[in-house]
Amino acid sequence: MNTIRSAIGNTPLVQLRKVVPADCADIYVKLEYFNPTGSYKDRMALAIIEEAEKRGDLKKGMSVIECTGGSTGTSLAFVCSAKGYHFKAISSDAFAKEKLKAIQMFGGELELIPSAGGMITPDLIPRMMSRAEVLSKEPGVYWTNQFKNTDALEGYRALGKEIIRQLSKPIDIFCAAVGTAGMIMGVSEALKSANTQTKTVGLEPASAPLLTLGIKGSHKIEGVAVGFIPPLLNKKFYDEALAIDEVKARIMAKRLVTEEGIFAGTSTGLNVAAAIELGKKLGTGHTIVTIACDSGMKYLAGGLFD
Repeated sequence: MNTIRSAIGNTPLVQLRKVVPADCADIYVKLEYFNPTGSYKDRMALAIIEEAEKRGDLKKGMSVIECTGGSTGTSLAFVCSAKGYHFKAISSDAFAKEKLKAIQMFGGELELIPSAGGMITPDLIPRMMSRAEVLSKEPGVYWTNQFKNTDALEGYRALGKEIIRQLSKPIDIFCAAVGTAGMIMGVSEALKSANTQTKTVGLEPASAPLLTLGIKGSHKIEGVAVGFIPPLLNKKFYDEALAIDEVKARIMAKRLVTEEGIFAGTSTGLNVAAAIELGKKLGTGHTIVTIACDSGMKYLAGGLFD
């Protein structure tokens, strides 16, 4: 590889063997924590920076800013470090300390917006976005604006194409938690282009059922259920939504590492718990794919694995 950026992508796809009941569809998980910063957000970060460079929106000497729960910030800090841009993240004390520290270790600047008792409330992300918007007015600043930036889809289409190459059988359902919606939309677009029968199911915590019931709520699953319908969420590329109890997500995250050897975070637990619930309805002889979003190493101080 010519640069560290070349290490992004081509992550393993594995079939779950032990946490899946006998009467369930086959469940495959794309291990995105094999990316350089341990997150699928590396794909998005590289895509939105390089697309901005191609247009001339981002040039040498400029700064990059983003509001982030941590993984996007870490990925952007990584890409900006490799490319020589200053990066500033607007984040919050609601997110894992490991992620926030990683942003700084890659040379990023960090500004924290206080949360309500460490909860991801419906107003938290909008407050972070408002601060980023203010800073974006300063000269020489490029706001990647992950919630609206369609450049992210380019990076995630590649993820979908990888799944197609790796799995030589039809995919009945692709399911994933909805945050910015860039990943689920990009992957879904690629999968549906290859097989129009593939269904896409968007996931969210049951305590914040905005997609399923139209009700906002608070939760502690980082990177998902941001308190508003993300602009990138296109009804053309997802078929239904499903809410999963956060307790089930946390239990599944623990089972994945102890039973399958898959060390991932809470949103991955949500994804797999939902995939199994959907898989039991489909039954054997069917195939479901989901995503292991990031590494469990990012949550060791957060109580998930206590």
